[in-house]
Amino acid sequence: MANPTSKLLISMLVALFSVSCSLASADVPFIVANKKATLNRLKSGAERVSVSIDIYNQGTSTAYDVSLVDDHWPQNLFDVISGNTSQSWERLDAGGILSYSFELEGKVKGMFYGSPAVITFRIPTKSALQEAYSTPILPLDVLAERPPEKKFEWVSFLPIF
Repeated sequence: MANPTSKLLISMLVALFSVSCSLASADVPFIVANKKATLNRLKSGAERVSVSIDIYNQGTSTAYDVSLVDDHWPQNLFDVISGNTSQSWERLDAGGILSYSFELEGKVKGMFYGSPAVITFRIPTKSALQEAYSTPILPLDVLAERPPEKKFEWVSFLPIF
């Protein structure tokens, strides 16, 4: 025979399990975002940063009023060359993907540690905006001195017949 304390503990665990199961099966969007940044050296010695952000809705319902803000690029370090650091969409259906990109030009030499982009969206059953964050980017060594690549060096090692 179980004592009253263990009966209470078991009933609480069953209640928590049923609540978590009902929340897990709720009809809500689940936003996942991947942010990538690549450096491109121009012949003029300038360096561009290409930023792309993919937003996925892994949930079971549509996300509405989706907004992306990636304004953690200081104006004293970067100029926006093309696109904007923010964008909005009316909706992102369940299982859907949104892709957005923009390009910056580095003005100052040094390491840059970027922050995740912020994605806000609405769920029809809640009035408050929901927030999600993208993956962070790896540190960027902007305008670093790199030795030139010797792309055709391996050709000299091939035997000539």
